Amino acid sequence: MLPAKPKQAALAIVGFVAALYLIELIDVITNGALDAGGITPRELSGLTGVIWAPALHFGWDHLAANTLPVLVLGFLTMAGGIGQFVAVTATIWLVGGVGVWLTAPDGTIHAGASILIFGWLTFLLLRGFLTRRFLQIAVAVALFFLYGSALWGILPGQPGISWQGHLFGAVGGVLAAWLVARAARQPSSRPELPGNLGL
Repeated sequence: MLPAKPKQAALAIVGFVAALYLIELIDVITNGALDAGGITPRELSGLTGVIWAPALHFGWDHLAANTLPVLVLGFLTMAGGIGQFVAVTATIWLVGGVGVWLTAPDGTIHAGASILIFGWLTFLLLRGFLTRRFLQIAVAVALFFLYGSALWGILPGQPGISWQGHLFGAVGGVLAAWLVARAARQPSSRPELPGNLGL
């Protein structure tokens, strides 16, 4: 299922990625000064990293690896409208960041849009099944074949990779999918009157 206004959605997610590149350019110009703004586990000052971490990257290669998944998954997450997209992304951003802050090893710094990527992916994989909408299920199946193997990234193993960010980003996506499905099942508070016509 695609966004109702695909051009606007595409411009929005391209604008977000452009902002990520601008932030990385500033980081390079300042010799990596922004990297310290990532999440520093269990340090009070490191809590501010929850706000900034998904927008920061440790070099161009790190950002380049995240670019295509951000574009694809962010665009598809906008299918429910910009309001839902913002709410879903905020849930993933917060749950992912706090989870990293609570569980990652001491003395490390965590940053990168992978928190959002894993959150958007799990949101999109579950949303259709929870709302029982065929087109969303079809999107989920296609995404599973494209990106399903990436879910192994929630497990520890690869040095230098914040599997905690992947894991808790995915947890945030599961929570967001459940909240969206619950909201979709709520009966509308607007009375259905015969003869009402929308303009």
